Amino acid sequence: MSEEKQTAETQTVCRLPVTTDLVLSTSPHIQDGDSVGKIMLKVILCLVPAMIASVIFFGWDAIRVLVITTAACMVMEYGICLIAKRRHTLWDWSAAVTGVILALNLPSTAPWWLCIIGAFIAIVIAKGVFGGLGQNPFNPAAAARVALLVGFAGPMTNFAKPIRGIAGEVQCVSGPTASADFVSCPTPLGLAKAAETAEEINVLQTGEQLWNYFVGNIGGSLGETSALAILIGGIALICMRVISWHISFAMLGSVALFTAMVHGFAPDLTPGPLFHLTTGGVMIGAFFMATDMVTSPMSKQGMIIFGAAIGILTCVIRIWGGYPEGVSFSIVIMNALVPLIDRYCFKRPFGWHPSSVSALQIRRGEIK
Repeated sequence: MSEEKQTAETQTVCRLPVTTDLVLSTSPHIQDGDSVGKIMLKVILCLVPAMIASVIFFGWDAIRVLVITTAACMVMEYGICLIAKRRHTLWDWSAAVTGVILALNLPSTAPWWLCIIGAFIAIVIAKGVFGGLGQNPFNPAAAARVALLVGFAGPMTNFAKPIRGIAGEVQCVSGPTASADFVSCPTPLGLAKAAETAEEINVLQTGEQLWNYFVGNIGGSLGETSALAILIGGIALICMRVISWHISFAMLGSVALFTAMVHGFAPDLTPGPLFHLTTGGVMIGAFFMATDMVTSPMSKQGMIIFGAAIGILTCVIRIWGGYPEGVSFSIVIMNALVPLIDRYCFKRPFGWHPSSVSALQIRRGEIK
């Protein structure tokens, strides 16, 4: 076959895009009819059950934290766009989503200044300085929570006793019933961290206690108490195709498997999987933080690796680390590794398609 015929055949089979028609832009790359604003509004809608539960259990203080944090995030978003002289993204509702998720990661006793500092870290430091939405390497709410835990451990761990409960009078897990509405109350994770015997561990995972953890009759952050409310919103996210199931199920599955193994070998070290799945930030992290489109892997294989690693790191920090909770720390750590995960899981060049392979390359055995 002459060189001219080979060239003609290659050009016929190889259907590469015209370079002048290529449009380069930063992520996220929208591939369906939903705009960023519509997606964010769906996320806010799915967060409604958690917000309602926080108000039920913590009253007006929950509303105060939600309003201050969300408003501060939106103001920070407008301000950083104004300073950077770029079109503001206030009405794509991404800042509002960050504000709500950050508020759900704060205790009901959080002072107003802590809410504003958290908003500044999330919007300006974790997102704005990197170029805004789509260019931030870390989940803004997770990064803000980690910074607040490190810098302001006192107010971040001052958890109030819920003011009412679905299952009746609410008690702190380790102590007598308190008569006041807002009494400092240890979290189940904190008690598990301090437990030294198998008997103390078993007290934390009775059927009654597991039910309290599930519905939210415990002290903790606004969105960490009711696993039921978060689960309802998370399932809605998957049903509306806002997120895929891979990260959430991989994270929850790895937490369940890891804690079951550790509890089986050392019953006096940590409670079983049901305890860990229904307490702390596992649920909100699995459905609303780790699944952030910008800071998570793009392939299904990468998502599973990402979610499983977050779950394992969370368990390691909870059981052997210096903090009783490790979800936000694990998400931020794995956010930094997302580029490596994507590089490992993607074996084809960006834009590759079977129709772009030339017949000449196949005939020579260069591509199989």
